[in-house]
Amino acid sequence: MAEAWDVNDDSGSYSDEVYHEKSHQEPIYESFLCPLTKQVMRDPVTLENGQTFEREAIEKWFKECRDSGRRPICPSTLKELHSTDLNPSIALRNTIEEWTKRNEAAQLDNAWRSLSSGSSETDILQALNLVQRISQKNRSHKHVVHNAEVIPMIAEMLKNSSRKVRCKSLETLRIVAEGDTDSKEAMADGDTIRTIVKFLSHGLSQEKEEAVFFLYELSKSEYLSEKIGAVNGAILILVGMASSKSENLLTVERAEKTLENLAKCEINVKQMAENGRLQPLLRLLLEGSPETQLEMAACLGELVLSNDMKVLVARTAGSSLIDVMRSGSLQAREAALKSLSQISSYEASAKIVIQKGILPPLIKDLFAVGSSHLPMRLKEVSATILANLVASGVNLESIPLDLDRQTIVSESVVENLLHLISNTGPAIECKLLQVLVGLTSSSMTVENIVAAIRSSGATISLIQFIEAPQRELRVTSIKLLHNISPYMGRELADAFLGTAGQLGSLIRVIQENNGSLEEQAAAAGLLAELPEKDPVLTRRLLDEGAFDIVINKVTRIRQGETRSNRFVNPYLEGLVTILSRLTYVLERELHAVTICQEHNLGVHFTDMLQYNGLDRVQTVSARALENLSRQSKHLTRIPVPRDPGFCCAIFPCFNNEPAIIGLCRVHGGICSMRESFCLVEGKALAKLVACLDHENGKVVEAALAAMCTLLEDGQNLDAAVQILVEAEGIKPILDVLTENRTETLRYRAIWAVERILRIDEIAYEVSGDQNIGTALVEAFRHADNQTKQLAEKALKHIDKLPNFSGIFQKVG
Repeated sequence: MAEAWDVNDDSGSYSDEVYHEKSHQEPIYESFLCPLTKQVMRDPVTLENGQTFEREAIEKWFKECRDSGRRPICPSTLKELHSTDLNPSIALRNTIEEWTKRNEAAQLDNAWRSLSSGSSETDILQALNLVQRISQKNRSHKHVVHNAEVIPMIAEMLKNSSRKVRCKSLETLRIVAEGDTDSKEAMADGDTIRTIVKFLSHGLSQEKEEAVFFLYELSKSEYLSEKIGAVNGAILILVGMASSKSENLLTVERAEKTLENLAKCEINVKQMAENGRLQPLLRLLLEGSPETQLEMAACLGELVLSNDMKVLVARTAGSSLIDVMRSGSLQAREAALKSLSQISSYEASAKIVIQKGILPPLIKDLFAVGSSHLPMRLKEVSATILANLVASGVNLESIPLDLDRQTIVSESVVENLLHLISNTGPAIECKLLQVLVGLTSSSMTVENIVAAIRSSGATISLIQFIEAPQRELRVTSIKLLHNISPYMGRELADAFLGTAGQLGSLIRVIQENNGSLEEQAAAAGLLAELPEKDPVLTRRLLDEGAFDIVINKVTRIRQGETRSNRFVNPYLEGLVTILSRLTYVLERELHAVTICQEHNLGVHFTDMLQYNGLDRVQTVSARALENLSRQSKHLTRIPVPRDPGFCCAIFPCFNNEPAIIGLCRVHGGICSMRESFCLVEGKALAKLVACLDHENGKVVEAALAAMCTLLEDGQNLDAAVQILVEAEGIKPILDVLTENRTETLRYRAIWAVERILRIDEIAYEVSGDQNIGTALVEAFRHADNQTKQLAEKALKHIDKLPNFSGIFQKVG
């Protein structure tokens, strides 16, 4: 009998006697062993001298003899051979095979008992090693393992408390499954696959590696692929592992290959797409059968894609989806449109599908009538896509839609959009209004849209959406009207005055305390762009109580009671502009004067001069102060002289009036910011002077205009100039003159300088400043006639031009 045939394991080795005792196997006969390998022979062959060897081993021996230049000899007898012919020992081979089957059956029976009873870890590992050894011989041996019904026992070992046992069980099941369909299907019974998946997320590193290797093997079966995909979370975990940066490279590769196998099942492809792995779906979308393509497109339309995925789909399948949208069946077009709606919602992917030619067929679908037209539910999707494309910022006006070279901003196309808006449901109306909002947000296209609105007479119908019950539709219409209001302010004002309800609706939007700040900002912006000097519109706003509401909102924002977001500043700009309307009707509307006084608006506007970064708020506040200040000379309270009485007439010594203190130096009466809107008494001058250094010329112009009201006729010019000196305002005004930013600003500066130079002391000081002289000379030479006349007067004050009027007065 030969030496022991050891079965090695992590737990040690067993001698032949111990193993025989545990497994009840038949002894290994000496004739079964190859003298060269000392292993049981599988393909025994006999030499001319009757010695038997394993074919592979003796062929290797002969090769070594030839390579060394020796004559072939028998390894056992060491005698020279005359022939190296090998004769198969069929009888011995059959005997060995029968012995092997009996022996393996006994071993598997012992393994089954070890796996089914409360065996030790060592016994279980020994049994698993045995199953591996048998399975690795050839496929027929795997059938022996399968028939011995040890697979369910091994699967149960996956729940063992020993990590070694769990890992060895995973490895054993994989080895048994390799290349054997019957064994794989046996493993699909019960919760084996679910248990394996758990190892992917909860197992330790080695268990995880064995589990993914095992799943890869199982995934080669299409039947098991569907089973694996049906386990909750399996595909998501594998997708995560395939893209992991922390897993070892081999695990990542096996996860990737497993997913490739699982992708052969369409239901798995959908799951992968839902979990961010889109390539298999896109492949089927491009290469699958028409039915598969339709199914994948429909799936794609229902997915919520990340921005990166949208770009991937646009690049990979954008053209195919557009082709389907153009000429597919109604069902296919619906799937394609839904997919394109998703893709177009991200700026980068929207640009890609625009480049691939989506715009012409999309517009055609929207405007189509008759048998080929889309149902309204799909026109809504088309309108959504178009709104997304416009929002992407691409220069759509350069893309021709037909052979006539019409574009999306051509008058007839915009008129068709307006017609659709008036004849569809709220959902489509909202999306098409969003298209117009996008087109009117660009300075390059807004005038085309305005022209089409005018030519189609759509102003009234657009205004009516302000009263829509659907918030999104209402907000979108207000934003559109806000965008076109700088170009159609007069038409919009007339439309508001000619209809009932819309103006009140806008005011109610502003009034809501819990309303959408975006909607409120758009409503305030729209009202702010209407002609500010229109007394009829201002009267309507007064009647609606709009200004009390606006004052309340401005106060809340200034006090920090309004939540801060990106719409707060535009909202405040609109509110302040609406409020400033009051200051343009002070002469004819006593109610407007009363509101300004009651709410002390002069102080509000003065404080808002310091809102750096909000140029429009500063500009509007300064203009409002200009209008208020012009009323100061009418509102200042001039003290009435006391009646001297009879005694004073007889005795003049009693007629001495006591001096009145506290009178305004400019207006000569009792002034305040609240009652008479006096800039001097309201301490506004210093803040106006600070605005003269602003980089925005409009702020400077408005601030200077407000300051100039103190220098106007009918007031004490000397006192006004002195107050400007005290406020350190003379030099900033002169600086504005020398900077010469705009013609309007130059005129305003020269007007102020000419008034200031009427004071001899200042004229004398300024006469030596060459920069001032040069600026006035330039204006005298090159400015318009009105500015030129002012410059001439100023030059005379500083003796740069002869003052002939003084000579003529002396001669007279």
